[in-house]
Amino acid sequence: MQATLETADGLTRRLLITIPSNDLESKVEDKLKETARSIHLKGFRPGKVPVKEIRRRFGDGIRQEVGGELVQSAYGEAIQEQQLTPAGMPQIEDLELESGKDLAFTAIFEIFPEITLSDYSTVSIAKPVCDITEPDIDKMVENLREQRKSYNEVDRACVADDQLNIDFDGSVDDEAFAGGSGEGHTLVVGAGTMLKDFEDALIGASAGAALNADVTFPQDYQNTELAGKAAVFKIKVNSVSEQSLPELDGAFFEQFGVTDGDMDAFRTEVKSNMERELAASIKNRNKSQVMDGLSEINSIEVPKALVTTEIDRMRQEMMQQFGGGQQFDPSILPADMFESRAEKRVALGLLVNELVSADEIDVDDDSVRSTIEEMASSYE
Repeated sequence: MQATLETADGLTRRLLITIPSNDLESKVEDKLKETARSIHLKGFRPGKVPVKEIRRRFGDGIRQEVGGELVQSAYGEAIQEQQLTPAGMPQIEDLELESGKDLAFTAIFEIFPEITLSDYSTVSIAKPVCDITEPDIDKMVENLREQRKSYNEVDRACVADDQLNIDFDGSVDDEAFAGGSGEGHTLVVGAGTMLKDFEDALIGASAGAALNADVTFPQDYQNTELAGKAAVFKIKVNSVSEQSLPELDGAFFEQFGVTDGDMDAFRTEVKSNMERELAASIKNRNKSQVMDGLSEINSIEVPKALVTTEIDRMRQEMMQQFGGGQQFDPSILPADMFESRAEKRVALGLLVNELVSADEIDVDDDSVRSTIEEMASSYE
């Protein structure tokens, strides 16, 4: 095997690899004989199929199979000889696999950048300082009540924060539009799930009422066909319900693991959780400052292959976040949505990896155990 390395743009490298025809033909012949011994063909006894019959029927496919195996092994051997570390799978071009000729191909790939870390002792970190106060706990308790509020149907006119069940039909210039109608739709008035003009028109309406809402879509509305246009919605109110917050009693406390029904114990538990979340928030902010500082003082070129892989990972994360991971192909999300963040993630990964290696940073068992216990403490 002969391998010649060429440097292309940036981190891209080209390996021109040639394998003598004798090696290729020898492997092909071995594969033909192996196939002849193991294959079952109608009209031939097992293991007695002539090699020439195998060559006639399957010769091209076997040559392709053997060629693929040789390409893979030769590429691996070549990058070891050249002491290269590819940052992704190679692109194989100009493959020559003709009988009687040398097997030749070009492998195009990227390598990891050489990194020389700048002096990170110059990075300044401002560590946040914060305490959990009694008013903070009061606010959190009310937030927890809000999260578990219920709605009870009432016989009165709607006010802000009521929950309504409605039917509606919208039109622009007397023409219906996609997504402009609904039946049995539930919304909380003032929550902002519908346009403000739409929700404002519901104030004062009672169950059974029929009304019109004049709405003007914002100029920056996500549906550009409706942006800036005036619409009329015909609305029927099916029901009006008012919110009801749960009582601060034993049944409520038990939902948070406090079983003795004591308010002080509940507030202690709430404070403990807030302190844990605060510590995690401060830790994450400090980490972000460290990473931003590391990025600012170290500018490196990143392999496009790693960025592409990171974009795919971020696409998948977004799909899972919005519950569509099983229904949609993540590739429908445009790559440029994630490109800059993906480049930063890849660069930071390379920088941190180099820092760990350069400073011989290691983690002891006690630190691992402590981190596991800290993570586990957020679970019941």
